[in-house]
Amino acid sequence: MRVGLDTNVLVYAEGVNDARRKAQARILLSSLDGADVVLPIQAAGELFRVLVRKAKRAPAEARTAVEGWQDLFESEPTALEAFADAMAVAAEHQLDIWDACIVAVAAEAGCRLLLSEDLAEGFTWRGLTVVNPFAASPHPLLARLL
Repeated sequence: MRVGLDTNVLVYAEGVNDARRKAQARILLSSLDGADVVLPIQAAGELFRVLVRKAKRAPAEARTAVEGWQDLFESEPTALEAFADAMAVAAEHQLDIWDACIVAVAAEAGCRLLLSEDLAEGFTWRGLTVVNPFAASPHPLLARLL
């Protein structure tokens, strides 16, 4: 089952915010088959921004971190068609355009799940379901995957 990643999962894995979330994110990411994980380029860009602005890392250090995740997981760009879909998702479901880009790219890449703490768990679009990997009880699709 293909899985897309939202920015917050990687932000936690990088140790931004708290140690408990870092451990949870690292365990989660190491449990996934890297060949089935999609990293929307929008999420990679947001990770870079968070690492520089919030975590106060040097841009070169943030770049190294992002490239490390890109080495582990397949990066997917936001193509013109995905952006058009993102605008439709944003308009129809009141999502931020950049969150909608992550949703559209993950769906276009054939993902069944999008791991995100920020988007509404259970939101489904074109066969893609948003799942909060940090929820107290795991979503059945995530539990099956792990």
